[in-house]
Amino acid sequence: MVTISGKSVFGGVSIGKLLFYQRNEKVIKRTHVDNVDEEWARFQQAKDTAVSQLKKLYDKALDDVGEANAMIFEIHQMMLEDLDYLESIENIIRTQEVNAEYAVATTADNFAKMFAAMDDAYMQGRAADVKDVSERVLDILCGVSGGIKEMDEPCIIAADDLAPSETVQLDKSKVLGFATMYGSSNSHTAILARTMNIPAVIGLGEALRQEYDGKDAIIDGFTGTLYIDPDEATRKAMEEKREKDLEQKALLETLKGKENVTKSGQKINVYANIGNVSDLGAVLKNDAGGIGLFRSEFLYLENTDFPTEEQQFSVYKQVAESMAGKKVIIRTLDIGADKQVDYFGLDKEDNPALGYRAIRICLTRPEIFKTQLRALYRAAVFGNISIMFPMIISVKEVLKIKEIIAEVKEELKSEGIPYKEDVELGIMIETPASVMVSRDLAKEVDFFSVGTNDLTQYTLAIDRQNSKLDEFYDPHHPAVLAMIKMAAENAHAEGAWIGICGELGADLELTETFLKMGLDELSVSPSMVLPLRKKIRECE
Repeated sequence: MVTISGKSVFGGVSIGKLLFYQRNEKVIKRTHVDNVDEEWARFQQAKDTAVSQLKKLYDKALDDVGEANAMIFEIHQMMLEDLDYLESIENIIRTQEVNAEYAVATTADNFAKMFAAMDDAYMQGRAADVKDVSERVLDILCGVSGGIKEMDEPCIIAADDLAPSETVQLDKSKVLGFATMYGSSNSHTAILARTMNIPAVIGLGEALRQEYDGKDAIIDGFTGTLYIDPDEATRKAMEEKREKDLEQKALLETLKGKENVTKSGQKINVYANIGNVSDLGAVLKNDAGGIGLFRSEFLYLENTDFPTEEQQFSVYKQVAESMAGKKVIIRTLDIGADKQVDYFGLDKEDNPALGYRAIRICLTRPEIFKTQLRALYRAAVFGNISIMFPMIISVKEVLKIKEIIAEVKEELKSEGIPYKEDVELGIMIETPASVMVSRDLAKEVDFFSVGTNDLTQYTLAIDRQNSKLDEFYDPHHPAVLAMIKMAAENAHAEGAWIGICGELGADLELTETFLKMGLDELSVSPSMVLPLRKKIRECE
């Protein structure tokens, strides 16, 4: 038995096989070929295999997510049959007498640059597509397969760390837990584990080796320990521990339908944070009063191109209808920093957390922003949707947002498209600047929602993704709590309500503090709704 210690980011015990997340590992080299006809035929065979794969993906997506979302795989098939694309590859192979891999990689780079340089947003989006389809062909030519292997059974996912774009591809119904070499308590792997209510251990370091792939393993999410090939005594102890945990969760089930009210009668709303439609079941199962944060950027992360207005409308409408009149707060896209999307064509930044992200992208690329706003205002007809804007630092930004909203409403009205006129608007309080001008901001919006992850990062000047700084990263820091208190007082002074949608909302050590501050709402991972309700009901 091998025992590896790390840091727990979500409690519980998970028992199953370890499955390592495999990334593409291929090096494309330029090599001379003697027979160019054979090399061209080799490419064509790889291309035909890629087309066949895309057809299967289209059929699967059609069943899973509908025609609009499946269309991307049809577009990719068409790109692989594009004459300009094929002629470029053939020309490089024949004139330079080089291998197919080099010809495909060169063509992909050239075409991507060409598309990215165009003024048309649709054509710019094709840059990511041509790279995506070319990567598929290169995988086949190189004999590698990227991403996770086919999950025949539920497994514990092991990795160095997982990016948001990688976590969205996982079959979440078969993920028992996460074990990563690196990452921080605020990484997306950690947030996903809390949303899915599954054990996760990070910071296992180099001791977590590839050679353990396929081995029996146990995660003890309470102590932050990973056991490889556990002996009988350890397995028995962990099974007992898991049973006790399940019993505790069964006791929490009795709180369903009960109010979030303290012994002295103070009430507070408890909502849930989600990333996509597949999380709705967890929201309803855990009896959340509404959705306090729908992270709309995951729609963009899951796509290989900008999601259309119809795609977004369909998703927002489904969420609104499923919640049957309960509040659904949808945050406009928060791309940038640690959430990178190739087709946005964002430049590499030395300090992305302080860079071109969130509302800054929306206000400088209004065509993207307007598409999302149109979908949101249309979907609001079907339920109780509120819209929230991230990374606000000034009143000027809010006024600019309102101008764009007015334009969107006018467009919808002139086109005869139904939309809701009076949608509740709010902003994220996640920068010290927004706290300091919160009295003025509260005059312009209906509510605040505190993003404690970023507020802590910017208040303490600590990169929340840097695991080396974990000992300095203190979300309980008096300065952070003072910021939240100040924002709450200023919101209430101007008749706005305030909640927390960051990870701190689920910190049961601070629940009583937040109640004393007079916060109106706490939004947490679905799995934390009932534990938080229990804590609230125990408070005086």
